[in-house]
Amino acid sequence: MRYEIRLTVGYDYGAPSEHARTLVRLLPSDVAGKQIVPSRLLTVGPKPQERHDTRDFFGNVMTVLVFHEPIDKIEVSLKATVERLQPAASLDFSPDLQKLEQEVLANRNLTAVAPAHYTGISPRVPADPAITEFAKSQAGKGLSTMSIVESIGKALHEQMRFDPEATEVSTPPAEAYSKRHGVCQDFSHIMISGLRSLGIPAGYVSGFLRTLPPKGQPRLEGADAMHAWVCAWCGIETGWIEYDPTNACIAGSDHIVVAYGRDYSDVAPVKGVLRSSGDQSSFHSVDVRPL
Repeated sequence: MRYEIRLTVGYDYGAPSEHARTLVRLLPSDVAGKQIVPSRLLTVGPKPQERHDTRDFFGNVMTVLVFHEPIDKIEVSLKATVERLQPAASLDFSPDLQKLEQEVLANRNLTAVAPAHYTGISPRVPADPAITEFAKSQAGKGLSTMSIVESIGKALHEQMRFDPEATEVSTPPAEAYSKRHGVCQDFSHIMISGLRSLGIPAGYVSGFLRTLPPKGQPRLEGADAMHAWVCAWCGIETGWIEYDPTNACIAGSDHIVVAYGRDYSDVAPVKGVLRSSGDQSSFHSVDVRPL
Protein backbone atom coordinates (compact mmCIF):
# COMPACT_ATOMS: atom_id res chain seq x y z
CA MET A 1 0.00 0.00 0.00
CA ARG A 2 1.35 3.42 -0.99
CA TYR A 3 0.53 6.51 1.07
CA GLU A 4 0.99 10.25 0.93
CA ILE A 5 1.60 11.66 4.40
CA ARG A 6 1.20 15.30 5.36
CA LEU A 7 1.82 16.55 8.87
CA THR A 8 2.00 19.99 10.45
CA VAL A 9 2.93 20.62 14.06
CA GLY A 10 3.51 24.02 15.59
CA TYR A 11 4.00 25.96 18.79
CA ASP A 12 3.08 29.55 19.69
CA TYR A 13 5.02 31.20 22.53
CA GLY A 14 3.68 33.89 24.84
CA ALA A 15 6.85 35.93 24.41
CA PRO A 16 9.68 35.80 21.88
CA SER A 17 12.24 33.18 22.80
CA GLU A 18 15.92 33.13 21.99
CA HIS A 19 18.51 30.42 21.72
CA ALA A 20 15.90 27.76 21.06
CA ARG A 21 17.08 24.26 20.20
CA THR A 22 14.62 21.67 18.87
CA LEU A 23 15.05 17.98 18.04
CA VAL A 24 12.62 16.53 15.49
CA ARG A 25 12.00 12.85 14.69
CA LEU A 26 9.34 12.92 11.99
CA LEU A 27 11.01 11.65 8.82
CA PRO A 28 10.08 8.05 7.93
CA SER A 29 12.87 5.88 6.52
CA ASP A 30 13.25 2.66 4.55
CA VAL A 31 12.80 -0.43 6.73
CA ALA A 32 14.04 -3.65 5.17
CA GLY A 33 11.13 -5.88 4.25
CA LYS A 34 8.56 -3.44 5.67
CA GLN A 35 8.52 -0.08 3.94
CA ILE A 36 10.10 2.00 1.21
CA VAL A 37 10.24 5.82 1.27
CA PRO A 38 10.61 7.23 -2.26
CA SER A 39 10.35 10.86 -1.14
CA ARG A 40 10.27 12.92 2.05
CA LEU A 41 10.60 16.60 2.85
CA LEU A 42 10.69 18.42 6.20
CA THR A 43 10.20 22.19 6.15
CA VAL A 44 10.53 24.59 9.08
CA GLY A 45 9.31 28.13 9.62
CA PRO A 46 10.86 30.43 10.54
CA LYS A 47 14.09 29.24 9.00
CA PRO A 48 16.57 28.17 11.70
CA GLN A 49 20.10 29.53 11.80
CA GLU A 50 21.39 25.95 12.05
CA ARG A 51 19.98 22.66 10.80
CA HIS A 52 21.63 19.25 11.06
CA ASP A 53 20.15 16.02 9.73
CA THR A 54 21.64 12.89 11.29
CA ARG A 55 20.67 9.55 12.84
CA ASP A 56 20.45 8.51 16.46
CA PHE A 57 21.70 5.27 18.02
CA PHE A 58 18.56 3.37 16.98
CA GLY A 59 18.91 4.48 13.35
CA ASN A 60 16.08 7.03 13.43
CA VAL A 61 16.45 10.19 11.36
CA MET A 62 16.92 13.24 13.60
CA THR A 63 16.70 16.86 12.54
CA VAL A 64 18.38 19.32 14.91
CA LEU A 65 17.10 22.90 14.65
CA VAL A 66 18.90 25.81 16.34
CA PHE A 67 17.53 29.39 16.52
CA HIS A 68 19.92 32.12 17.61
CA GLU A 69 17.44 34.93 16.92
CA PRO A 70 14.17 35.53 18.85
CA ILE A 71 11.12 33.58 17.62
CA ASP A 72 7.51 33.65 18.85
CA LYS A 73 6.40 30.52 17.00
CA ILE A 74 7.69 27.50 15.15
CA GLU A 75 5.97 25.33 12.56
CA VAL A 76 7.29 22.03 11.21
CA SER A 77 5.71 20.38 8.17
CA LEU A 78 6.28 16.95 6.68
CA LYS A 79 5.38 15.69 3.23
CA ALA A 80 6.32 12.12 2.37
CA THR A 81 5.42 9.23 0.12
CA VAL A 82 5.70 5.82 1.74
CA GLU A 83 5.10 2.34 0.39
CA ARG A 84 4.20 -0.01 3.25
CA LEU A 85 4.65 -3.69 2.50
CA GLN A 86 2.24 -6.28 3.85
CA PRO A 87 4.13 -8.56 6.26
CA ALA A 88 4.18 -12.17 5.14
CA ALA A 89 2.39 -14.68 7.34
CA SER A 90 4.86 -16.83 9.24
CA LEU A 91 4.78 -19.91 11.41
CA ASP A 92 5.48 -19.54 15.12
CA PHE A 93 8.98 -20.86 15.78
CA SER A 94 9.50 -18.77 18.92
CA PRO A 95 10.69 -20.53 22.09
CA ASP A 96 9.03 -20.66 25.50
CA LEU A 97 10.17 -18.17 28.14
CA GLN A 98 12.84 -20.41 29.61
CA LYS A 99 14.46 -20.99 26.24
CA LEU A 100 14.03 -17.31 25.34
CA GLU A 101 16.13 -16.30 28.36
CA GLN A 102 18.95 -18.48 27.09
CA GLU A 103 18.70 -17.00 23.59
CA VAL A 104 18.76 -13.43 24.94
CA LEU A 105 21.95 -14.21 26.87
CA ALA A 106 23.48 -15.88 23.82
CA ASN A 107 22.68 -12.89 21.60
CA ARG A 108 25.39 -10.62 23.00
CA ASN A 109 26.09 -7.57 20.86
CA LEU A 110 25.66 -3.80 21.03
CA THR A 111 23.83 -3.13 17.77
CA ALA A 112 20.64 -1.08 17.85
CA VAL A 113 18.47 -4.19 17.48
CA ALA A 114 20.21 -6.22 20.19
CA PRO A 115 17.57 -7.55 22.62
CA ALA A 116 19.73 -6.56 25.61
CA HIS A 117 18.77 -2.89 25.14
CA TYR A 118 15.08 -3.71 25.62
CA THR A 119 14.98 -5.99 28.67
CA GLY A 120 15.37 -3.64 31.64
CA ILE A 121 13.62 -0.50 32.79
CA SER A 122 13.87 2.66 30.68
CA PRO A 123 13.06 6.34 31.39
CA ARG A 124 9.31 6.05 30.67
CA VAL A 125 8.83 2.37 31.56
CA PRO A 126 9.69 1.51 35.18
CA ALA A 127 8.74 -1.81 36.74
CA ASP A 128 5.22 -2.02 38.23
CA PRO A 129 3.86 -4.90 40.36
CA ALA A 130 0.28 -4.64 39.03
CA ILE A 131 1.38 -4.72 35.39
CA THR A 132 3.75 -7.61 36.16
CA GLU A 133 0.89 -9.64 37.67
CA PHE A 134 -1.28 -8.86 34.66
CA ALA A 135 1.46 -10.08 32.31
CA LYS A 136 2.02 -13.26 34.32
CA SER A 137 -1.70 -14.04 34.14
CA GLN A 138 -1.42 -14.18 30.34
CA ALA A 139 1.76 -16.26 30.20
CA GLY A 140 0.42 -19.79 30.43
CA LYS A 141 2.88 -22.60 31.04
CA GLY A 142 4.44 -23.90 27.84
CA LEU A 143 3.21 -21.06 25.63
CA SER A 144 5.55 -19.74 22.96
CA THR A 145 6.92 -16.22 23.26
CA MET A 146 4.91 -15.03 20.27
CA SER A 147 1.71 -16.47 21.74
CA ILE A 148 2.37 -14.62 25.00
CA VAL A 149 2.95 -11.34 23.14
CA GLU A 150 -0.37 -11.67 21.35
CA SER A 151 -2.16 -12.81 24.51
CA ILE A 152 -0.97 -9.78 26.49
CA GLY A 153 -1.84 -7.42 23.63
CA LYS A 154 -5.37 -8.79 23.25
CA ALA A 155 -6.03 -8.83 27.01
CA LEU A 156 -4.81 -5.25 27.35
CA HIS A 157 -7.11 -4.20 24.52
CA GLU A 158 -10.05 -5.83 26.32
CA GLN A 159 -9.26 -4.30 29.72
CA MET A 160 -8.29 -0.79 28.63
CA ARG A 161 -10.51 1.89 27.12
CA PHE A 162 -9.15 4.35 24.57
CA ASP A 163 -9.69 7.81 26.04
CA PRO A 164 -7.71 10.82 24.75
CA GLU A 165 -8.77 12.90 27.77
CA ALA A 166 -7.63 10.41 30.44
CA THR A 167 -3.86 10.89 30.31
CA GLU A 168 -1.09 13.27 29.31
CA VAL A 169 2.21 12.64 27.57
CA SER A 170 3.93 12.41 30.98
CA THR A 171 1.45 9.96 32.57
CA PRO A 172 3.29 6.91 33.98
CA PRO A 173 2.21 3.45 32.72
CA ALA A 174 1.18 2.40 36.27
CA GLU A 175 -1.30 5.29 36.52
CA ALA A 176 -2.79 4.64 33.08
CA TYR A 177 -3.15 0.94 33.88
CA SER A 178 -4.80 1.61 37.24
CA LYS A 179 -7.37 3.82 35.51
CA ARG A 180 -7.75 1.39 32.58
CA HIS A 181 -7.99 4.45 30.31
CA GLY A 182 -5.45 5.96 27.95
CA VAL A 183 -4.17 6.50 24.42
CA CYS A 184 -1.85 4.49 22.19
CA GLN A 185 1.22 5.70 24.09
CA ASP A 186 -0.25 4.33 27.33
CA PHE A 187 -1.29 1.01 25.75
CA SER A 188 2.23 0.60 24.37
CA HIS A 189 4.08 1.54 27.57
CA ILE A 190 1.93 -0.82 29.65
CA MET A 191 2.49 -3.69 27.22
CA ILE A 192 6.24 -3.02 27.10
CA SER A 193 6.40 -3.05 30.90
CA GLY A 194 4.49 -6.34 31.06
CA LEU A 195 6.61 -8.04 28.41
CA ARG A 196 9.88 -6.96 30.02
CA SER A 197 8.71 -8.24 33.40
CA LEU A 198 8.53 -11.71 31.80
CA GLY A 199 11.97 -11.40 30.23
CA ILE A 200 10.67 -10.61 26.72
CA PRO A 201 12.66 -7.75 25.11
CA ALA A 202 10.21 -5.05 24.05
CA GLY A 203 10.44 -1.58 22.52
CA TYR A 204 8.35 1.34 21.32
CA VAL A 205 7.46 2.16 17.71
CA SER A 206 6.18 5.58 16.62
CA GLY A 207 4.59 6.23 13.27
CA PHE A 208 1.36 6.81 11.44
CA LEU A 209 -1.80 4.74 11.13
CA ARG A 210 -4.28 5.00 8.31
CA THR A 211 -7.73 5.53 9.77
CA LEU A 212 -10.97 4.83 7.95
CA PRO A 213 -14.09 7.02 8.33
CA PRO A 214 -17.45 5.54 9.37
CA LYS A 215 -19.28 3.88 6.50
CA GLY A 216 -20.99 6.43 4.29
CA GLN A 217 -19.08 9.41 5.69
CA PRO A 218 -16.34 11.36 3.89
CA ARG A 219 -12.75 11.13 5.06
CA LEU A 220 -11.65 14.25 6.93
CA GLU A 221 -8.41 15.96 5.99
CA GLY A 222 -6.01 16.20 8.91
CA ALA A 223 -8.10 13.83 11.04
CA ASP A 224 -5.37 11.21 11.43
CA ALA A 225 -2.82 11.31 14.24
CA MET A 226 0.58 9.91 15.04
CA HIS A 227 0.35 6.42 16.47
CA ALA A 228 2.40 4.07 18.66
CA TRP A 229 2.72 0.33 18.96
CA VAL A 230 5.13 -2.31 20.33
CA CYS A 231 8.01 -4.36 18.97
CA ALA A 232 8.94 -7.57 20.78
CA TRP A 233 11.90 -9.92 20.29
CA CYS A 234 10.65 -13.50 20.02
CA GLY A 235 13.90 -15.43 19.83
CA ILE A 236 16.70 -16.02 17.34
CA GLU A 237 14.51 -17.86 14.84
CA THR A 238 11.60 -15.40 14.82
CA GLY A 239 13.33 -12.12 15.62
CA TRP A 240 11.30 -8.93 16.12
CA ILE A 241 7.55 -8.75 15.63
CA GLU A 242 5.35 -5.65 15.91
CA TYR A 243 2.02 -5.64 17.74
CA ASP A 244 -0.56 -2.86 18.11
CA PRO A 245 -2.33 -3.27 21.50
CA THR A 246 -4.60 -0.28 20.89
CA ASN A 247 -6.20 -2.16 18.01
CA ALA A 248 -5.35 -5.75 19.09
CA CYS A 249 -3.55 -6.69 15.88
CA ILE A 250 -0.18 -7.44 14.38
CA ALA A 251 1.14 -4.25 12.76
CA GLY A 252 0.46 -4.46 9.04
CA SER A 253 0.23 -2.40 5.88
CA ASP A 254 -1.72 0.38 7.66
CA HIS A 255 1.17 1.00 10.10
CA ILE A 256 3.85 3.38 8.81
CA VAL A 257 7.07 3.40 10.85
CA VAL A 258 8.86 6.62 11.80
CA ALA A 259 11.10 5.64 14.74
CA TYR A 260 12.11 2.80 17.07
CA GLY A 261 13.26 3.11 20.69
CA ARG A 262 13.00 1.78 24.22
CA ASP A 263 10.04 4.04 25.02
CA TYR A 264 8.52 7.39 24.06
CA SER A 265 11.52 9.34 25.37
CA ASP A 266 13.67 7.86 22.58
CA VAL A 267 11.25 8.71 19.76
CA ALA A 268 9.40 11.90 20.78
CA PRO A 269 8.43 13.63 17.51
CA VAL A 270 9.38 17.11 18.76
CA LYS A 271 11.29 18.11 21.87
CA GLY A 272 13.72 20.81 22.82
CA VAL A 273 14.70 23.69 25.08
CA LEU A 274 14.15 27.43 24.84
CA ARG A 275 14.25 30.57 26.97
CA SER A 276 10.96 32.43 27.08
CA SER A 277 8.08 33.54 29.33
CA GLY A 278 4.31 33.42 29.30
CA ASP A 279 1.98 30.72 28.04
CA GLN A 280 2.61 28.27 25.22
CA SER A 281 0.11 26.61 22.91
CA SER A 282 0.51 23.90 20.27
CA PHE A 283 -1.38 22.58 17.27
CA HIS A 284 -1.03 19.68 14.88
CA SER A 285 -2.72 17.97 11.96
CA VAL A 286 -1.96 14.68 10.23
CA ASP A 287 -3.28 13.33 6.96
CA VAL A 288 -2.50 9.79 5.75
CA ARG A 289 -3.94 9.34 2.28
CA PRO A 290 -3.79 6.07 0.31
CA LEU A 291 -2.55 6.59 -3.26
